[in-house]
Amino acid sequence: MKFYVVGILNVTPDSFYDGGRYNAKDKAYEQALKLIEEGADILDVGGESTRPGSEAVECQEEIGRVIPVIERLTQEGFSVSVDTTKSKVAQRAIEAGACLVNDISGFTMDPQMAAVIAQEKVQVVLSHIQGTPKDMQKNPLYGNVTQDVMAFFKKQMDFGFKQGLSKEQIILDPGIGFGKTLEHNLQILRELDLFLELGRPLMIGTSRKSFIGKIQKDNGPHERLAASLVTSAWALQKGATYFRVHDVRETQRALTMMSQLTKKGDPSTRVCSGLRPSG
Repeated sequence: MKFYVVGILNVTPDSFYDGGRYNAKDKAYEQALKLIEEGADILDVGGESTRPGSEAVECQEEIGRVIPVIERLTQEGFSVSVDTTKSKVAQRAIEAGACLVNDISGFTMDPQMAAVIAQEKVQVVLSHIQGTPKDMQKNPLYGNVTQDVMAFFKKQMDFGFKQGLSKEQIILDPGIGFGKTLEHNLQILRELDLFLELGRPLMIGTSRKSFIGKIQKDNGPHERLAASLVTSAWALQKGATYFRVHDVRETQRALTMMSQLTKKGDPSTRVCSGLRPSG
């Protein structure tokens, strides 16, 4: 199995696990080098927290947080993604060298995003969310969560195609923890391979999230590494290709072992020119 590890680089003061650790430019750069040394294939730079209950950040503030970091990293040849829902932030990040846009809203928070992606011919992670980060965990409801997310993907992919997006530009992320209960998250993970019917590679982001804490009744994100690795290994054998994580070295090792145990196939696409998969 081939896979890519996407290292999380939050240049924010309030992200749920590492908020405030890397929001200074030098600290962000040091952490980026650490993630690369540990084996990250892509660095996902975000300037707005999307933890449950978080408030939105003004566009110019978000640009001020992420662009200097992205510019420095891309100038050194690193593959960089920008984690944003705003088309103006995405545009500036692409101009700074980002080769991937990670939109947790799947084009719903800024309909101009799809047109920007299409015009710039970069790739996009089209994610599912119910609500907004501020209110998404207030009683999320679905008929059947897997089928509802599948319908969302089909609708938003069609919207993107009408804006000029090609199918090859799209990576799908079912949005673990984004407007979903514990049982919703578990159902998606159990049925993850069903999303492969859409013909696009899958990204999964379970790293240290609260649904793990609910299962193991822990004292916070710092106790969730082992379970995070289990979910990543599970997702790999269910067909996921991209893994957005805080703990790059440990994830690399877990996925390398799983890939040796269950070898099959290659990813259907690769992010960024010249990028080599880890597995």
